[in-house]
Amino acid sequence: MAALVRVFTTRLARTGKNSFLQHSGFGVRRSQQRLFSKGFLGLQARVRPLPLLIATGGGYVGYNQYGHYKDRQLEKLGIEVQPRIANGFQVTIYKSIPTRLLSRAWGRLNQVDLPTWLRKPIFRLYIWTFGVNMKEAAIEDLQHYRNLGEFFRRKLKPQVRPVCDSHCVISPADGKILHFGRVKNCEVEQVKGVTYSLETFLGPHNWTENLPANRSLDEDDPGTYQDALVTKEGNELFHCVVYLAPGDYHCFHSPTDWRVAHRRHFPGSLMSVNPGVARWIKELFCHNERVVLSGEWTHGFFSLTAVGATNVGSIRIYFDKELRTNNPRYNKGSFNDFKYASNNSQEGVSMRKGEHLGEFNLGSTIVLLFEAPRDFTFNLKAGQKIHFGEPLGTM
Repeated sequence: MAALVRVFTTRLARTGKNSFLQHSGFGVRRSQQRLFSKGFLGLQARVRPLPLLIATGGGYVGYNQYGHYKDRQLEKLGIEVQPRIANGFQVTIYKSIPTRLLSRAWGRLNQVDLPTWLRKPIFRLYIWTFGVNMKEAAIEDLQHYRNLGEFFRRKLKPQVRPVCDSHCVISPADGKILHFGRVKNCEVEQVKGVTYSLETFLGPHNWTENLPANRSLDEDDPGTYQDALVTKEGNELFHCVVYLAPGDYHCFHSPTDWRVAHRRHFPGSLMSVNPGVARWIKELFCHNERVVLSGEWTHGFFSLTAVGATNVGSIRIYFDKELRTNNPRYNKGSFNDFKYASNNSQEGVSMRKGEHLGEFNLGSTIVLLFEAPRDFTFNLKAGQKIHFGEPLGTM
């Protein structure tokens, strides 16, 4: 009997010990789960999306800027650096930024009249930031400009921008020469090494029906898009890109004596067009909103294109009261045509060299595309500053 009691007691003790250990293990696991849950919730509370996004974006921008800094150092040493071209994903991300909405908001802000006491501090800050030369302004008194829009569109004294009479083509605006030269293989260089399609930039050339075609084309082989623009034998197609910085004179003028027959308005993005972005995004000028004025000068085809940019949604052509840019809604890839040359009058709008043509809201880009004899030569250097009225080239 005593032996049975001992066996029973031993088994009972072992069973109780195992039960205790099992319950203790369960308790430990529950405690660990509670600690993990609390730690995970704390981690969620500590990791906030906005600061993380800002930190990641800031790191990416810093990395890119460091790359640009190294490129500039190599260029100073005379070493040619290949441009860093953005991939499709980067361009898509950039285009997703609501630059059109921001530009419309900026445009409305520019029209808000400033108190008289606030005008000088605001305008002086802008002058200091962008290096504006107010001695060239027709009205130097800063209190005369009621708002930022009037200040941006200030007129210059006539004598500070004499128009060169001895050359057939002059700069239409103050700015920096980004690139120039002959158009080759239907591709135009926006900066050295970065091109865009001539056909994508100008659109279908059905508007050339208003221009005389003195050069005979083979009906079976009409040639390329570029060939269709050249109307005279012995001519070639040339281009010149002028970038207007925020501190430059914002109006643009007629670069030559010519007849404007057609206007084509491309709604589009409003990405920055500063030289750094122009080296980064291929076909930048084809992505952005632009107004193409096309017509004829003494040597054949001539066009001037005003390209919009961030905070420059407003492109104004003085003789075109119908033009409306940066509309809230537009269809991607669409364009609007308007003929200045009617059926009754094939003259279109005649412009004299140096005549006021239009204005930007802030700063942007002018692209000239024209045909000229093969011996036409640009007297320019890429990156040089140029003023309205100065010659672009000679023949």
